[in-house]
Amino acid sequence: MKEQLYNIPINDAVNAGSECPFCYIERSIEQDTMDFVLGSGSSYMVQSVREQTDKAGFCRAHFKKMYEYGNTLGNAWIMKTHMAMILKEADKAFGTYKPGAGGGIGSILKKSDAKAANSITKWVRDRGEHCFICDAFKEHYDRYMKTFFEMYDSDSDFRSRLHSGKGFCLPHFADMLDYASAHLSEARQQAFADEYIPIMKEQLDKLYGDVSWLVEKFDYRNKDADWGDSKEALQNCMQRLKGGFPADPAYTAKK
Repeated sequence: MKEQLYNIPINDAVNAGSECPFCYIERSIEQDTMDFVLGSGSSYMVQSVREQTDKAGFCRAHFKKMYEYGNTLGNAWIMKTHMAMILKEADKAFGTYKPGAGGGIGSILKKSDAKAANSITKWVRDRGEHCFICDAFKEHYDRYMKTFFEMYDSDSDFRSRLHSGKGFCLPHFADMLDYASAHLSEARQQAFADEYIPIMKEQLDKLYGDVSWLVEKFDYRNKDADWGDSKEALQNCMQRLKGGFPADPAYTAKK
């Protein structure tokens, strides 16, 4: 099968053997985007790039990762122009505020549509819907999903390697089934689910056993017993449940 733009990272992710291939792809795109924004290419000095980062902003998690990345000058340039835009937007939101517009505490708990909120709440919530780094993955996510199923349908070697892996994290597995319901025939959806639901159950059972044994290893009577896979049980369970790589060290600028 001729590898194309999306095939290569999908193959790399499956070959990596992690808890979830799509977590692997997401991390790769995240790191590539941080390198683009803050790395040695000095994209942060290019006004057109900062216009994009100013408009999208960054989520809390990626602000932290940008800080840990280590490029103070790059972060400062990005923050300077981003804050200039924030100040202009804040003036408008603060200047048009009217009390009583919004859904009260119920809208907070239910995270209801920000259109019903006052000008400040709506502005802050709208701002929170985007992140330059998160959006870099979302921009290509649909194409990755389509390519994944195209490879799954046409490449027996890919299916074999995928089947021998660990399945997927729950969030990405849910996305795959949701994607399948919109783009695949009912028979095709069922066939994929019939193959991978047992794998997902098996992996969840295994992780429960691993983390249970991790607890038991703290009993002095088991101090000389084999750890098995329990040393990685915490991060593997966390990734399986929510995605990502909880045990990763901070991703820093290449020296």
